[in-house]
Amino acid sequence: QVQLVESGGGLVEPGGSLRLSCAASGFPFSDYSMSWYRQASGKERELVAAVSIHGTSTIYLDSAKGRFTVSRNNSKNTVTLDMNSVKAEDTAVYYCKAFGQRDTRKTYWGQGTQVTVAS
Repeated sequence: QVQLVESGGGLVEPGGSLRLSCAASGFPFSDYSMSWYRQASGKERELVAAVSIHGTSTIYLDSAKGRFTVSRNNSKNTVTLDMNSVKAEDTAVYYCKAFGQRDTRKTYWGQGTQVTVAS
């Protein structure tokens, strides 16, 4: 079955770093663009970062530029979000998303992982 499992969330101090990982299985990972979304309490879900099929193109939420880095490993079927210089406003549930780019337009979502930035 299709699975997207996030890990790495937790409590981190302001200015610190955190690495989120998403392990994918059950679908042709290399045919899907991958992205990270987040949803803070009381806020709408927003795109944080995305990476193309082969990892050659990336996009970022403006507030994440220069602080976050998204990457993927098609041999391991994983996508990673490296978060640096985190701020309180980064607190949210982070979700991994897969979107088909070839003959499919299927979308898959992970269950999410909580990131809390606080002292």
